[in-house]
Amino acid sequence: MRVPRLVGLMAMDARRTAEATGLFLNAPDRPGLQFQQTMVDYVVRQYPQPNAEVPRDSVIYVWFDFGEGEGGGGVREPRLPRPSGGGLQREIDEPGDELTLRPA
Repeated sequence: MRVPRLVGLMAMDARRTAEATGLFLNAPDRPGLQFQQTMVDYVVRQYPQPNAEVPRDSVIYVWFDFGEGEGGGGVREPRLPRPSGGGLQREIDEPGDELTLRPA
């Protein structure tokens, strides 16, 4: 049987989809997933990949959070030191770089 695509589905929809195809769902980052009826997180990763051939009653692993360094929104607190004010500055020519006109 082929593994359905679960990425992007809410937890309860992913569980229903897996059960409808005769597969089981396991979430390493959410122990007790099978007991939660109102979980609204979305699947961000799955193994095996969609359309892989697996035997009936196989387990599909899904994750609802990105792992360390795998994405997410980044750091949101202010970083110090802050950039200096004033905007862009014009670069000043080095002394002695003036154009000298010579007679031809």
